[in-house]
Amino acid sequence: MPALPSPPPALSCRACRDGAGLDFAITMAFQPIVDVEAKTVFAHEALVRGLHGEGAADVLAKVNDHNRYRFDQAARVAAISVAAELQLSTPVSINFLPNAVYRPETCIRVTLEAAAELGFPTSQIIFEVNEAEPIGDRAHLKGIFAEYKRKGFKTAIDDFGAGYAGLALLADFEPDLIKLDMALIRNIHQDRTRRAIIAGTLQTCASLDITVIAEGVETDDEVAVLRDMGVRLFQGYRFGRPATRAIPEPTW
Repeated sequence: MPALPSPPPALSCRACRDGAGLDFAITMAFQPIVDVEAKTVFAHEALVRGLHGEGAADVLAKVNDHNRYRFDQAARVAAISVAAELQLSTPVSINFLPNAVYRPETCIRVTLEAAAELGFPTSQIIFEVNEAEPIGDRAHLKGIFAEYKRKGFKTAIDDFGAGYAGLALLADFEPDLIKLDMALIRNIHQDRTRRAIIAGTLQTCASLDITVIAEGVETDDEVAVLRDMGVRLFQGYRFGRPATRAIPEPTW
């Protein structure tokens, strides 16, 4: 496996917040993750957006090998900056690009600077990585998770069940949370195979003290089945759509 290229010179958190090194500007939308038993908001996921309403797919299409590091740094700082501006009191889940992280202890510096400067507690930050994200060096990603947890951040695997590694990811990376992929969730009330897969995953996560979130939930039928199975944390249009630079009210 070829080594990662050397990163560009480090920037300050203020430079990242101003978008230095990028030729496009970004902001953040937030979507609630709710606890249906307590009827409270457990966390918000920060989702990248363009300044003119561009969705995440349009923004991510502009990310390449030349600007991946700068984008990853800028996105982290933007998430913390907007969350602080909105005075979010819940944890904020921030997606990161593992292939943009050269040395975890160095790349996290700007995140720590931003949190300190803006008065946003690191205990409220969750870093999540997509299971389908192509990872060439699993040891590298394991090191990232270990360093982030050492710094006090919670870690999560997004879209769990969408990739190829499956349950092996839990053994390798020991995340604090996983988010069940929406492909497993969709119409689960009509699909015993999906119910069986999720039941096994829930049992494994319970044994490992891993919190499970069902994402992409859209209907009351999906919620009812998952609640009966023991899921209490949900994210999806059923409970609230993302709102750009705003805190959306959950729909109970």
